[in-house]
Amino acid sequence: MKNTPISRELVDQCLSRLRIDEVGDATIREIVGLVNAIEEESPEKFIRMEMGVPGLPPAKVGVEAEIEALKSGVASKYPMIDGIKPLKEEASRFVKLFMNVDVQPQGCVPSVGSMQGTYSAFMVASQLDPKKDTVLFIDPGFPVQKQQMMVMGYRYENFDVFNYRGAKLREKLESILSKGNINSIVYSNPNNPSWICFTEAELQIIGELATKYDIIVMEDLAYFAMDFRQNLYTPGEPPYQPTVARYTDNYVLFISSSKIFSYAGQRIGIMVISDALYNRDYENLKTRFHSNSFGNTIVQRVLYAISSGTSHSAQFALAAMLKAANEGRFNFVDEVKEYGAKAKIMKDFFVKNGFEIVYEKDGDEPIADGFYFTISYPGMTGGELLHNLLYYGISAITLKNTGSDMEGLRACVSHVGRSQFDALEKRLMQFNRDFPLN
Repeated sequence: MKNTPISRELVDQCLSRLRIDEVGDATIREIVGLVNAIEEESPEKFIRMEMGVPGLPPAKVGVEAEIEALKSGVASKYPMIDGIKPLKEEASRFVKLFMNVDVQPQGCVPSVGSMQGTYSAFMVASQLDPKKDTVLFIDPGFPVQKQQMMVMGYRYENFDVFNYRGAKLREKLESILSKGNINSIVYSNPNNPSWICFTEAELQIIGELATKYDIIVMEDLAYFAMDFRQNLYTPGEPPYQPTVARYTDNYVLFISSSKIFSYAGQRIGIMVISDALYNRDYENLKTRFHSNSFGNTIVQRVLYAISSGTSHSAQFALAAMLKAANEGRFNFVDEVKEYGAKAKIMKDFFVKNGFEIVYEKDGDEPIADGFYFTISYPGMTGGELLHNLLYYGISAITLKNTGSDMEGLRACVSHVGRSQFDALEKRLMQFNRDFPLN
């Protein structure tokens, strides 16, 4: 390791200066700051796989619509908190055309990214029933959602789904839900970080148990239709994006513009609340928020208090992107297939050099190539692997930080350019030589 691409001394100095005692426990943003600090003093650049940010230009139709909206003067006007009418109507159409789920425009509510959406939903769901004070995360998952729970001071439980796929999922969920303290279930599909996708049978299990135990399912669809094993872009025709919404009325879906439309900087997403849940009254909400229904509490109490609405011009951008997709003029799936193509090449580099894919199957089928993949190296914990890879100019985050029980790392492909592939392959070859496997 004497001649690694990045100076060992520099890496360790930056870790010490930033007071990161265990890099395996560092947050995503801490890893970003660490790599930035190292790159400022090193002639070699990193292969950066730590942060899930878009690596493609923003959708042109959205940019043009937002510019026109700004020119028309919307920046001087407060938007309605529950969203502008064109966005709500196109979101309702989008859900029908690409998920085959019926939901009224009323329940399609814009939020400042899905992050604000989940924060608001967590806050309300945790106040529905005094006996149900805990959120259940089906992990691995997006680490910041647990940070939201910490900020609010709410309880959560979690389990790694790795050993509970298929029929085993029902038994595991029953063992937790039967205690009676769970108010909601949270997961992402496709999954961040593992890129597993729940099967229809698994979604049916989750939906049936949500109805049985009267809990809410929060389905994070940040990577909508990005399971590239099948073509999920044909408006109004199957196959559709898999969703729990076909198996229960107790759902809130989060559709982000960040990844599928590469519109992350404008911070806009859509909460899709089922008609039944939106209009359902809860006595405890009246006590806590002076508002009876689930939907009205989210909109008129929580979103109003947090931000008083979502960026007016960004709403016009999202409305235009959804409208173009609904009308067959904007194939957003084709736009992001580059992620899958890069993932296939990068995974091959890692596997050829002794690494293993941690979450590798959905049932009997290999997982899709997409925005993320997971890697491990025999004999190393996730923290050790991350620390060692930093000396080779490769960054990622540990699976431990995503609620996983497995040792390894989450790798994001979005900011790795094809021009870096040669460097990545050479660095992995050197890593394998420096850490030979028996």
